[in-house]
Amino acid sequence: MFADGSSMRHFAVLSDIWDCEPVKLIEWHREKAGTIERVRDVLKNDLAAGVLPAKYFGANAAWFRLAVIAYNVLTALKRLALPADLLTARPKRLGFLIFDTAGRLVHHARQLSSRLATALERITMCLEAVRILPLPS
Repeated sequence: MFADGSSMRHFAVLSDIWDCEPVKLIEWHREKAGTIERVRDVLKNDLAAGVLPAKYFGANAAWFRLAVIAYNVLTALKRLALPADLLTARPKRLGFLIFDTAGRLVHHARQLSSRLATALERITMCLEAVRILPLPS
């Protein structure tokens, strides 16, 4: 479009943020570069938003919304409660580390307890995440 042989490069940003200075707007745009592609990749490949389940638009829209909600919940969990090294973890890794913890429910002495088959570090990490999260009591 601008191939006229000059060394000047043109860069355009369209935005509806009217109260922001142009320099700040360009800095903000450059900071978020590439994030939507990563979000789309995780939604499509890890959270099954790439394969729609039905031929009906409403069902597919609900499926996609559930995938987006799952992505947002996992992102909030990573940012609020999990260690910093899991900030870039994909849902499959989070599932392996946190959600897919094997265990057995044991009835003994009129008490029900859970015997977990995992390392103490993972149990400690999960308990710390539950302590940090603002859950209703």
